Amino acid sequence: MHGGANVTGFQIVNNENPMVQQFLQRWIRLDEREFPEAKNSPLKYTSALTHDAILVIAEAFRYLRRQRVDVSRRGSAGDCLANPAVPWSQGIDIERALKMVQVQGMTGNIQFDTYGRRTNYTIDVYETKATGSRKAGYWNEYERFVPALDQQVSNDTSSVENRTIVVTTILESPYVMYKKNHEQLEGNERYEGYCVDLAYEIAKHVGIKYKLSIVGDGKYGARDPESKIWNGMVGELVYGRADIAVAPLTITLVREEVIDFSKPFMSLGISIMIKKPQKSKPGVFSFLDPLAYEIWMCIVFAYIGVSVVLFLVSRFSPYEWHLEDNNEEPRDPQNPPDPPNEFGIFNSLWFSLGAFMQQGCDISPRSLSGRIVGGVWWFFTLIIISSYTANLAAFLTVERMVSPIESAEDLAKQTEIAYGTLDSGSTKEFFRRSKIAVYEKMWSYMKSAEPSVFTKTTDDGVARVRKSKGKFAFLLESTMNEYIEQRKPCDTMKVGGNLDSKGYGVATPKGSALRWVE
Repeated sequence: MHGGANVTGFQIVNNENPMVQQFLQRWIRLDEREFPEAKNSPLKYTSALTHDAILVIAEAFRYLRRQRVDVSRRGSAGDCLANPAVPWSQGIDIERALKMVQVQGMTGNIQFDTYGRRTNYTIDVYETKATGSRKAGYWNEYERFVPALDQQVSNDTSSVENRTIVVTTILESPYVMYKKNHEQLEGNERYEGYCVDLAYEIAKHVGIKYKLSIVGDGKYGARDPESKIWNGMVGELVYGRADIAVAPLTITLVREEVIDFSKPFMSLGISIMIKKPQKSKPGVFSFLDPLAYEIWMCIVFAYIGVSVVLFLVSRFSPYEWHLEDNNEEPRDPQNPPDPPNEFGIFNSLWFSLGAFMQQGCDISPRSLSGRIVGGVWWFFTLIIISSYTANLAAFLTVERMVSPIESAEDLAKQTEIAYGTLDSGSTKEFFRRSKIAVYEKMWSYMKSAEPSVFTKTTDDGVARVRKSKGKFAFLLESTMNEYIEQRKPCDTMKVGGNLDSKGYGVATPKGSALRWVE
């Protein structure tokens, strides 16, 4: 059949992928009458790529929704034949979101570089001979072709199970912490936290012995631009001082060039931490807060205007002029006094003020025109007083806190509040490599700021936020930000949405036998 020739091919869809298996199970259960082509039809790679394309688009729009970017607003229809072409106003936001997507699909890991090309993916290599097909290895853009080492993997796995695995991690609440009585304990019993429990469950599932080792320099892992040497937990794995890293270690493209990651066990993003603003104290004129300044001015002008109109109406209407009922005869019968009018300018102002305060007064208009003016004013004051009372109750029950920063854009366009990140971490790397104008501006400020805005540990950054009296903002992972916000003394807060979307993963050295242990 093969004429003695060996045929080598690539396969991008791994049938052992749980997502592929789940899809195939749904594929088999399709109704033959509705989907006649599904019966006895194998899964094509084009179908898998289409599935992943929809997955990427959905994830990108989820990111835009979390960032509160409105891409659904309608605009004028564009001309497809325009020369030069007119770009879509929301296109740049969608392009940026697509490049930041990192998901696991039917064709493996899906992520893109700055040019929008797919990167960090793996395809299987198969050889077809007269005796049949077999997996010859795999290929990726970093390691190129890696031959299958079935026997070597089996031997390495057995050696892994017969020795104590070194698990590197980092002291970071709530992932890894010392117990209160840790000085009286030994080994792994000294620690507690999410990652401590995760390492225990992994070892229990795989059946291996392990030892937790706190990274010496207290860093997550970054490569020095000059010496090209990795530090932190990544360095522990790269240089063979540890077998696995179980910690809040962010999955990034740069790190995946030198170590392997598991699927994310937690999703998160970069967020902004600031010191919680002081609750605003009520001032002398705080009773004016329920209504806007413009509304108060309109009320004053309306009060004066109604009073003047009521005065003029009373002047021109004969029904407002009346003689006082007394038994005294006029002193000069030839020149009797003018009949009085109760609605002079001051009485008109007093009547309008009494109606506005819901108190009334001892005079009221007698003419039809005056009563119409008074009735309109009463109805107006009824609506205003009711609205004011309702808003005043809300202002008295809700404590107001005014935050000076609401987003990354607010940070970038001001210089009064300093901001920084953890040194030798993925957050710093995110800003250093970002091509987005706002983040480029923020990175330019951070790298040139004096004193330095980069902190050695997360605790140092949080302490700086608390001591700065609102003059420093710390950029860190959202999970850590939310955790610290809920802990005493509860004086920090997260503002705005997440700047990106990523995940924490368990890391192993490249080609480690632990990657194949199930």
